[in-house]
Amino acid sequence: MISASDLRAGMTFVQDGKLIKVLEASHHKPGKGNTVMRMKLRDVRSGATYDTTLRPDEKFEKAMMETKPVQYLYSQDDMAIFMDLETYEQYELPISTIEEEMKYLLENMEVKIQFFGSEVIGVTLPTSVILRVVETQPSIKGATVTGSGKPATMETGLVVNVPDFVEAGELLEINTQEGTYAKRAGK
Repeated sequence: MISASDLRAGMTFVQDGKLIKVLEASHHKPGKGNTVMRMKLRDVRSGATYDTTLRPDEKFEKAMMETKPVQYLYSQDDMAIFMDLETYEQYELPISTIEEEMKYLLENMEVKIQFFGSEVIGVTLPTSVILRVVETQPSIKGATVTGSGKPATMETGLVVNVPDFVEAGELLEINTQEGTYAKRAGK
């Protein structure tokens, strides 16, 4: 069992027979009253997301997850196809259940998929990925890293705020936990 105050983004637990993934979690102390946990959760099977508040002492069954290294092959219709790197077995995941993760996936990228028993329920991304900028405003001469930045569209469709000196065509390292620019990774 795990208490609500110990739940963090990325964790999965069982509630009323449903597999629930924590997308965001924060402690909130209102002016009067007790501390509560504000949570943004996703029902893993249906893909539905919702916001809720929980008492910090509420207990949940932690979902025992297993992970396997796989390679993302491609997406077809509304399914993402992955291949086990050891057995070459293929797994299909509905894109609707991994929409956020799809913003960081390129074909042939190695990731991990999560299992709950024999059921494939999600994707675990590396902490950072290298993506190419496909569209951004032209760079500004004399721009510094401390500028406010500008939006850049990556090859997966992800939009991140980047420094003013970044140009289209550059490779950037993107932090997958926060969806933010980390550093340049070359051309």
